[in-house]
Amino acid sequence: MKVISKEEAVSLINDGAFIGIAGFVGNNHPETITAACEENFLANGHPCNLTIQFSAGIGDSKDRGSNHFGNKGMTKRIIGGHFGLAPRLGKLISDNLVEAYNLPQGTVAHMYRAAAGGKPGVLTKVGLGTFVDPRIEGGKLNDRTAEEIVKVMEIDGEEYLFYKAFPIDVALIRASVADEKGNLAMGREAVYCEAISIAGAAKAKGGIVIAEVEHIAAAGTLDPRMVKVPGLLVDYVVIGDKDKFNQTFGEYYNPAYTSEVRVPLRTIALPALDERKVIARRAAMELMQNCKANLGIGVPEGVAAVAAEEGIGDCMTLTVEAGGFGGVPAGGLSFGATMNAEAMIDHAYMFDFYDGGNLDITCLGIAQVDSEGNLNVSKFGPKVVGCGGFINISQNAKKVVFCGTLTAGGLKTAVRDGKLIIEKEGKAKKFVDKVEQVTFSGKYSRSIKQTVIYITERAVFTLKPEGLVLTEIAPGVDLERDVLAQVDAKVTIASDLKLMDERIFKDEHMGLAADIMK
Repeated sequence: MKVISKEEAVSLINDGAFIGIAGFVGNNHPETITAACEENFLANGHPCNLTIQFSAGIGDSKDRGSNHFGNKGMTKRIIGGHFGLAPRLGKLISDNLVEAYNLPQGTVAHMYRAAAGGKPGVLTKVGLGTFVDPRIEGGKLNDRTAEEIVKVMEIDGEEYLFYKAFPIDVALIRASVADEKGNLAMGREAVYCEAISIAGAAKAKGGIVIAEVEHIAAAGTLDPRMVKVPGLLVDYVVIGDKDKFNQTFGEYYNPAYTSEVRVPLRTIALPALDERKVIARRAAMELMQNCKANLGIGVPEGVAAVAAEEGIGDCMTLTVEAGGFGGVPAGGLSFGATMNAEAMIDHAYMFDFYDGGNLDITCLGIAQVDSEGNLNVSKFGPKVVGCGGFINISQNAKKVVFCGTLTAGGLKTAVRDGKLIIEKEGKAKKFVDKVEQVTFSGKYSRSIKQTVIYITERAVFTLKPEGLVLTEIAPGVDLERDVLAQVDAKVTIASDLKLMDERIFKDEHMGLAADIMK
């Protein structure tokens, strides 16, 4: 292992190289090196014509993370799991300036692991029936993207998707400390990502591994239990710039993310009673005692807060796709980190857990729902957001609870006297006849007999063999005006249509512990 400057690191990246990049939002991302890549390209035109691959979304919705590669001519091909935090990459894609693929986050993480083991790719059911399926879009994001990198295969009469793994020329990873032999410890990292898999993928094909760290330690001084990447896999180490080596893109360092301290849960702010809390409360009613759960970002984050408020936080084990078990998931630009985690594992292994069907329940966001029960959270017109871990998680959980408001764009509501009041209707309908892109397949879900519920602030729908069925309506809401007139999807009204539990709409404890902790 050799310690080099960030400028020397960039000089090692040849034009046309295939780069594997670590990071989860801003967690565990080598920001100093990726920023230096952009600086050198803008000054000297190199490195250029790169192919970049990353599993989770890496960015801050502005300039950091994978956004550093969002320059015309710098990047020629992108294989990524999520683009919502990388608008500069999204513009290259929508302008047809790069080849681009959006593949499930967990599958990309597994593609690195396959490449590290000299395997041709990943065989999985993840993605069947979605836009990733080559019979639909094959994960291709624009007209410039032609090569098929996902194939349908049949084994023992069952369909699978095969995702081609690619050799890595340069691995860009990060750790907290490197010793003089290149061993990488991650004691101050909020997540571990798939650093060892990316490094292994590079070394398996004669590529190089460049790691960014905060400090160098003497050989033999690191606790081997904290070493996540052995020095034999590391070629070069760069000391990160102090202004770029943050634990997350939201915080410099939070000791609760590494279990250095444990935060009293009573210090976590509880949400006010509004439409988001109404949705979170109804979703929390779907929790089961001792369930294994995953909560998505956005409205579903509120489920954890409701569980804590109701004293049922201990009835479930929350997980985050970045690798955290237990505790409370962080949000915003620290998403991926976990406060008070019970355990942390590598990113790819968490997706083994998800893909293996171990989740009892997941709560995920709603963007578009159609008559078939399909969801789109990945592409809207020219805007590419990406699926992230949505496909892996939603396709394999036993119960899927989609959470979001019925309409968007200016929606204003109030909760008064135990009722929901629509003060101003949203301009955009989320329930449409046909989604723009299939991120969740209602047809596939029915074929595997999943329980699927769509919870909004004013109505609850269930996916049945005949399609969407309206099963509950909020007190104070008019069925025709406030629900049916705001839904363009084909909906059947249940013969036993019920009122949503009135406790949801009262600004007091619901008493969920008595219901769930039986």
